Amino acid sequence: MDLKSVLMGLAFAAIWASAFTATRIVVVEMPPLFALVVRFAISAVIALGLARAMGQSLRLTRDEARTVVIFGLCQNALYLGLNWMAMQRVEASAAAIIASMMPLLVAFFGWAAGREPLRPQAALGLLLGVTGVVVIMSVRLRHGLDLVGVAMCLVAVVALTVATLVVRGTGGGSNLMAIVGWQMAVGAVALALPSLLLEWGEPVRWTPRLVGALAFSIFIPGILATFIWFRLVTRIGAVRAAAFHFLSPPLGVTIAALALGERFGWSDVIGSLIVAAGILMVQLARVPPAAQRSPTARTDGRS
Repeated sequence: MDLKSVLMGLAFAAIWASAFTATRIVVVEMPPLFALVVRFAISAVIALGLARAMGQSLRLTRDEARTVVIFGLCQNALYLGLNWMAMQRVEASAAAIIASMMPLLVAFFGWAAGREPLRPQAALGLLLGVTGVVVIMSVRLRHGLDLVGVAMCLVAVVALTVATLVVRGTGGGSNLMAIVGWQMAVGAVALALPSLLLEWGEPVRWTPRLVGALAFSIFIPGILATFIWFRLVTRIGAVRAAAFHFLSPPLGVTIAALALGERFGWSDVIGSLIVAAGILMVQLARVPPAAQRSPTARTDGRS
């Protein structure tokens, strides 16, 4: 893996982890689904405009359209919709820990469906990951962690897992920014009606804090992180790219504690490190040995 890919992976992990803190700020000030509709609509306009300026075609191939619809519905509408609603009830760090289970669930569901074997190292990683989550959540439950919010986060991460499994191996191609824009548009359309039905009449408190958090959510996690992710998958493949998720648990807990003053006890430190170790073990076990040894592996998939 070359240095540029490593830097891209680190940047993605940091942005992905910080998104939960920004979300927590947004959902306290405005209805979560309406906030997502606004975020997706603005992100779609910006991304599609950038795609046109970059000379990309706004017309998608059949495979690209499939990726757009699946990710737009599963990742943007279901995963983010449920997560943003849940974060009205749970802390950003708790949501980040649950969401970080996605690579573990991908490995488990892939094995359960018979799509790939579960190596001993991966099985141990799964056990470690679940143990870390239990360590964190068991302590937080004693401090009043909302079970409904936790359940919503769990359903959300399963939706993201399904999307990842269905479109696994799909690269960004030459229309990368257009794909990013169209999947944002799908998310906005999918959440518009639920927002009207569930949130009509709820107030929006337009404060500088809200505007800043919403702008950050639109431009950084919304457009930049998605663009980095697809580019990273194109360069090094989905399995090795997903290994960077191991940084998300400690980063998510740390950023939420620093920015929002959320709880940050020894159980959070130890649990997040255990989860991180489990994710890393699972992802390293899924990298083909030949790819690890190959002298050309560094440039595989580079564009």
